[in-house]
Amino acid sequence: MAGWKAMSRTNRTAALAVLFICFMTGLAWASVPLYRLFCAATGLNGTTNRGLAAPGAVDHKITIDFDTNVSPKLPWKFTPENRSDTVDIGARDMAFFTATNRSNKPLTGTATFNVQPAQAGKYFTKIQCFCFTQQTLKPGETARMPVIFFVDPKILTDPDAADIQTITLSYTFYPVDSAKTAS
Repeated sequence: MAGWKAMSRTNRTAALAVLFICFMTGLAWASVPLYRLFCAATGLNGTTNRGLAAPGAVDHKITIDFDTNVSPKLPWKFTPENRSDTVDIGARDMAFFTATNRSNKPLTGTATFNVQPAQAGKYFTKIQCFCFTQQTLKPGETARMPVIFFVDPKILTDPDAADIQTITLSYTFYPVDSAKTAS
């Protein structure tokens, strides 16, 4: 502390400015992973959880609607095999999606996902999903892609989720390298 008092006012201000810049740089660097952790823990903005196994069915059903979108920069057709499914809460379920590369070259895409209403996000758990990895399709190739999921029975005891009867699982595919997919 004696060294701090011995510094001139200008040097102390400069040192504090450097510390502040370092702190803000570290905060900016850590903000994305911290935000992802926060969203995963709270289900904010429809963020889902990842799980290993379903807890087991309870005597209550819920409807899952499936929505698909593709970035205009990715010439793929992407659809769910079924637009809707009624599932037992707590039971493991599976849905299939189909993607077709409509271009004349191999393309790699990655899917982002969202669950609506947002309050349902923390109760929607994926065990396996094509969205966990990038997907590469050859020219004209069609791939059938599964998602294995369950809805946590805790949704039934949450007053904020009590009136939810339908959950929408939405996916959007984007090109991994948009420079390579531009036409």
